[in-house]
Amino acid sequence: MINLYGFTLEEMQSFLITNSYKKFNASQLFDWLYVKKAKSFQEMSNLSKELRAFLDEACAIDLLKVQQHQHSADGTHKFLFELYDGYAIETVLMTHDYGLSLCVSSQVGCNMGCSFCASGLKKKNRNLTSAEMVSQVMTVEDVIGVKITHLVVMGTGEPFDNYDNVIRFVKIVNDAKGLAIGQRHITVSTCGIVPMIIAYADEPVRSNLAVSLHAPNDELRNRLMPINKRYPLKDIIAACESYFEKTSRRITFEYLLLSGVNDTLAHADQLSDLIRGLNAYVNLIPYNRVAEFQYEQTDMGKAMQFYDRLTKRGITATLRKEQGSDIDAACGQLRFKHEEK
Repeated sequence: MINLYGFTLEEMQSFLITNSYKKFNASQLFDWLYVKKAKSFQEMSNLSKELRAFLDEACAIDLLKVQQHQHSADGTHKFLFELYDGYAIETVLMTHDYGLSLCVSSQVGCNMGCSFCASGLKKKNRNLTSAEMVSQVMTVEDVIGVKITHLVVMGTGEPFDNYDNVIRFVKIVNDAKGLAIGQRHITVSTCGIVPMIIAYADEPVRSNLAVSLHAPNDELRNRLMPINKRYPLKDIIAACESYFEKTSRRITFEYLLLSGVNDTLAHADQLSDLIRGLNAYVNLIPYNRVAEFQYEQTDMGKAMQFYDRLTKRGITATLRKEQGSDIDAACGQLRFKHEEK
C-alpha cells in the first residue's frame, strides 16, 4: 500500500496523472489530509467514486500505533510508536512560550555512536520513510488534539544519514497546502555530516540548521562523537560558513553540558574561539541522564557560569530549560527500555 503522507504535492500530482486522474485532485487530497484531517478516503466527498475506490485499493493514510504515551508534569509528552514492521520509534512534544514543538525521529536506531546518547544503544535498523515522519506529526495532533507550530528533526537517528526522506518531509510539512509550518519554524539537526550541510544550503525550502557540537576541540569530540574522526571541526566550521554565505540563515550550535567533561570555563573559551565570527548562537542543553552511561548533568550554577563566559566573550547563547525529567526524556531511552523487555 502506498502511504500518501509520503508524497509532496508535486509527487501527488504525478502519481494521480500517471493513474489517469486529474492534477487538481492532488490539491483536493492535500486539503483532506492536512486541513480536514480525514481518516478515510470515503470521507473525501468531492472526489469521484472511481478515484475513492482506487485510493482504497492502492493507498493508505494510516496513523501510527501508540505503544506508550508518557506525560510529564511540565507539559512534555513522549510517544513510543509502533511501525508497520514491528519496529518502534519515539516522538516528543514540548511546550514552549512560543508554541508547541515536536521532536521527530528520522531513523530506527542510529549508527553515529555518540557516547552519551541513548539513541545509539541500538544500531540503525533502517531509515524512516517521509510518510513515517509526517505520520508522527499527524498522530500526535490527533491524540493530543492540538496544532503543532514548530518541528525539530532531532529525535532518534542522524537526519543527514537519511537525507532524501528528510528533505521530502520538510517540503510536505512546509507546503501551504500541507501542514503550512513556516520555514523558520522547522529545524533539522546534524552531528556534522559535511557534504550534506553543503547540499542542504542549496535546498529550496530554507529551514533552520542545527549542528550538534558538544565539544570545542577535536581531541574531546573524537571521544564523544566518533563522526568527528571523519569530519573534524575545521571542516564543519568551513561547511557552516559556506551554508551561511548561501542562505544568510543563522546556525544553531547544540552543546550538551556533561559534568566534568566539557563544561569548564576553558571549554567555554575554546568554544567561543571556535565559532567567533559566524552568524550563529549556542544552545546549551542540560543532560538527561541515561543509566547505561557514566555521564552526569552539569549543575545549574556551573551551567550559568559557562553561559556567562560565552556571553562575555561576545557569543550569543541560550540555556535550554530542562524538560521531561520525570519521564524517559533522553533521546532513544523509551525505545531502548521497550526493546529490552
